[in-house]
Amino acid sequence: MITVASEEKRKEKRGKRKEKREREEKRREEKRREEKRRERKRKERKEKKKKRKEKKEKEKKRKEKKRKEKKRKEKKRKEKKRKEKKRKKRKERKKRKEKKRKEEEKEREEKRREEKRREKREERREKREERREKKEKKRKKRKEKKRKEKKRKEKKEKKRKEKKKEEKRRNFLRSSSPTPCSSRVS
Repeated sequence: MITVASEEKRKEKRGKRKEKREREEKRREEKRREEKRRERKRKERKEKKKKRKEKKEKEKKRKEKKRKEKKRKEKKRKEKKRKEKKRKKRKERKKRKEKKRKEEEKEREEKRREEKRREKREERREKREERREKKEKKRKKRKEKKRKEKKRKEKKEKKRKEKKKEEKRRNFLRSSSPTPCSSRVS
């Protein structure tokens, strides 16, 4: 009886040990699974973090590229604007230069015309003066001729009068001298 009871106890003990071992094994297995799960979760988190980082990096690069592109376009636009401004300035300068040249040309032309007009006026004035002098000379010549003519006529007239007077006087003397004819008359 004692032996059966002790055998029972041994069996019970063995059963309890086995149970304990199984529980221990189960616990270890659970722990191992938990560890694996944690490891997986950790890896997943790490992977997610990595992906987020990559995404962020990618976004950063994309933004940087976009910013650089914008900067390049802005630079290009400014350069174009600057060149356009320069071109307009050059065009304007050319235009002003041309305008100035035309004005100077016009001025020179005007001066030249004025000079020609002045020369013509001078020429006409000289011709008028010349004609006037000629006229004056002619007039003086005529006057002189008239004066000489008058003088000659006066001289002639005087001579004629003198002659007449002389004739009269001679006649008178002849008539008053004692001639037979005259005595007969008296």
